[in-house]
Amino acid sequence: VAFPRTGGASPRPVRTDHPHIKQESPEEPLYCHADRGSARYGPVMTFSRERPPLVADERTQLVGWLDLQRALVRWKLEGLAEADEHRAVLTTSPMMTPAGLVSHMRWTEHCWFNVLFLGESSDGNPQFQEDAPEDADMMVDGVPLAQLLDEFEAQCRESNEIVAAHSLDDVGKHPDFRSAQATLRWMLIHMVEETARHVGHLDTMRELLDGQKGYY
Repeated sequence: VAFPRTGGASPRPVRTDHPHIKQESPEEPLYCHADRGSARYGPVMTFSRERPPLVADERTQLVGWLDLQRALVRWKLEGLAEADEHRAVLTTSPMMTPAGLVSHMRWTEHCWFNVLFLGESSDGNPQFQEDAPEDADMMVDGVPLAQLLDEFEAQCRESNEIVAAHSLDDVGKHPDFRSAQATLRWMLIHMVEETARHVGHLDTMRELLDGQKGYY
């Protein structure tokens, strides 16, 4: 994939080797699967498992649907045995454990809202480390699931503060990645899709691990 810089008289070299951002065709934006968390805006937020109002403004509905999916992450993992927190059950995805997937979603939040939208540094985000192994953001052996959930929710709260401070029509600021050219609205819609897809993964893993299942 290619990562052209924009905005200079002379184009910078094009990067083609980032393992966590993919491009389906030269005309399509790049898709990032990463994020770093820091509780910049205070303590961990508890998200509601309530759907947004049937009639509301666009921002309320977009953030409301995303917050619902974020809330389901913790709910899908309530009561999971400690022995199962780092257990893989999908044979073709050995890194995808409950703990690993929560870590991945944490870094996804950071990727889209902090790095691509705000243009902040990607330092510390495993998905941007070119010398890191594939799925490095899921390699969290020894880290308790409770800690990873708290870090994920803290990052989500930071994401919401970023969203609240900007117009949905604003575009990303990072100069290195084509996906940063997307509007904040586009990024929110993508994050609803991204988070909901991984909630489905958690739903499947939980049922395979101990038989627990549920909608929301």
